[in-house]
Amino acid sequence: MKAIQDLFSTDYGLMSIAGIVMMVVGMVWAYAALKSKMAESEKNSRK
Repeated sequence: MKAIQDLFSTDYGLMSIAGIVMMVVGMVWAYAALKSKMAESEKNSRK
């Protein structure tokens, strides 16, 4: 319980949460970008 309290109430805990959120957002963005590039490439190769 102390770990969760530290995570949400200290500066280093909040920065850890911010880092985790940024990594997850980056992974979602990369997945979407790569998926669209793959679809575009497949569309161009079928022509």
